[in-house]
Amino acid sequence: MSARSEWSVSAPRTLEFTEPVRALNVRTAGGTVNVVGTSDGGPPRLEVSEIDGEPLTVSYDGGTLTVAYEDLPWKGFLKFFDRTAWRRRAVVSVTVPADTRVEVGVVGASAVVSGISGRTDLRGVSGGCTLVGLTGAVRADTVSGAVEAQGVTGELRFHTVSGDLTVIDGGGAGVRADSVSGDMTLDLDRIATEADIQLTTVSGEIAIRLPDPADAHVSVNTTTGSVANAFDDLRVSGWGPRQITGTLGAGGGTLRASTISGGLALLRRPAFEDTGKKVL
Repeated sequence: MSARSEWSVSAPRTLEFTEPVRALNVRTAGGTVNVVGTSDGGPPRLEVSEIDGEPLTVSYDGGTLTVAYEDLPWKGFLKFFDRTAWRRRAVVSVTVPADTRVEVGVVGASAVVSGISGRTDLRGVSGGCTLVGLTGAVRADTVSGAVEAQGVTGELRFHTVSGDLTVIDGGGAGVRADSVSGDMTLDLDRIATEADIQLTTVSGEIAIRLPDPADAHVSVNTTTGSVANAFDDLRVSGWGPRQITGTLGAGGGTLRASTISGGLALLRRPAFEDTGKKVL
């Protein structure tokens, strides 16, 4: 394979790459994108299993693999509202080394990114996105698409207008998320030492389930929404605007959350119970 190679894909096709892939850029409309990071040493692989409408352009240039519609630029991607692009559909699966730098942009499509230890950037105009087992830094920006993060241990930054954020088994060094109306649900299996969690929304609901024991300084508030608190060490105060403050454990981490009209809940994960059973 030469330093620069390019293909036009208008029908189902599979490509394997003998040269190393250090960066991946995918920009599609409609359908599904699935990116998998592996450490088995196998060659990077692209499979387009379904495609309707305009052909996809696939290019390899100096370690960067790009799979995209040419009229979907990465710059200004979230402002793309050309409805003609929504009449396209492609089902794309890419396997790359785990440490690859990944950029995925989708319009009216779903995306799944798993097993990546390099940095991941996700942009979506609509459509759900799932992030699984990512250990590198993650940034997700959507207009209305929901994002679900499972077992993500890298720093997570999320920005949306109306999309929801759900974090399952989270335990990274930090989460920073802001939205206008999207809900935020975080289920944390641990809070890393000196973790920094900051959540802000205008009208969305915020629910956070913390491990027991937890280690964080807590300051969360809502202007007109309801509050619920499952921790005796935290104090609920205020008659109009309500806030929950206090310190859990040694207070090594920081948890801040704010919503204007949405409800706010701090929940407790069940404490680990030693049943005395032996594992054979």
